[in-house]
Amino acid sequence: MKATEPARLPVTKTPKVYIGGAFVRSESARTFKISSRGGAFFANIPQCTRKDLRNAVEAAAKAGPGWARRTPYNRAQILYRLAEMVEARGAELAASEVEFGARPADAGRAVAASVDRLIHYAGWADKYEQLLGSVNPVASAHFNFTVSEPMGVVGVIAPDAQPLLGLVSMVAPVIACGNTVVALASETVPYPSILLGEMLATSDLPGGVVNLLTGFRREMIPTFATHAHLRALFAAVGPDQAKALCLGAAESVKRVRIADPAADLHAESAQGLDFIRSFVELKTTWHPIGS
Repeated sequence: MKATEPARLPVTKTPKVYIGGAFVRSESARTFKISSRGGAFFANIPQCTRKDLRNAVEAAAKAGPGWARRTPYNRAQILYRLAEMVEARGAELAASEVEFGARPADAGRAVAASVDRLIHYAGWADKYEQLLGSVNPVASAHFNFTVSEPMGVVGVIAPDAQPLLGLVSMVAPVIACGNTVVALASETVPYPSILLGEMLATSDLPGGVVNLLTGFRREMIPTFATHAHLRALFAAVGPDQAKALCLGAAESVKRVRIADPAADLHAESAQGLDFIRSFVELKTTWHPIGS
C-alpha cells in the first residue's frame, strides 16, 4: 500500500514595503490586516510611520542626482523595460485585484492600461524637452535658453480605487522627467503595489528612484505635507485631505497637484505632457553672443 503523504502547508508571502531598493518591514513593526473579497484573512500589511517616510525620502534624495543625470533616452529604456515586466506578470497582478473584489475583466483591463501608460511615458521621456524648453528672442546681444529640470523628490499619494493603474499613472510621469518618488499606496487595496515593488526591484530602475509605502493616510498625510525635502506632491485625495496637504505644503513652498480620486484613468485625459509639466522647473540661461 502507498503511504499517505502528509498535507503540505503553503508558504505564504510576508508583504514588505520597498525603500531604497530593498524590502523592509515598517520601522515600528506595526501591521494591519487585509481580507479577501470573501472576508478571509489575506495578509498583514506594513503600517508605515513618519520615520518610514523620512527614510524613504532620504533614499530618494540619495538616488536623485544619478537618476537626473541619466540621458532621457536611457530613462525611456528603463521605463519600457518595466512595462515588459508588468506585462510578463500581468496575470498575477490582475489576480491580485480580483482577490479584493475587482471583476476579472476590469482587472485585466487595468493591467493592460498600466503597461500602456508606462510605454506612453517612455515615449515622452526624450521628447518633452523639445516642447517645454525654448530659445527665446531677447533685445540684447545674448543667446537666451529656457530648459526644464527635475524638481527633486516628489511625494505621491495613490487613489484607493484602481490601485495599480492609479499608482502607475501618477509615478510614471514623475520619474520620466528625472524626479524620484516616495509613494503611498492604496490604503484599502495595497497588495498590487507590493507586487509592483517586486518588479521594480528586479527591473533596471536604480534603487531609491521609486519607494513604495503602505499605511493609513490619516497618519502619513501630515508628514507628506510638511516634509521640507519633498519638493512637490501629487495626490489623489478628497477635499479635506487636499486642504490639509495644501496648508502643510505652503510652509515649505512645495508644488501641489491634486487629482480626482474618482477620475476615469482609462480616458485620454489621464495621460500626457501636462503631467510631466507639473513636475519640472524651468531654468533660463543668458549667454553673450560672441563669447
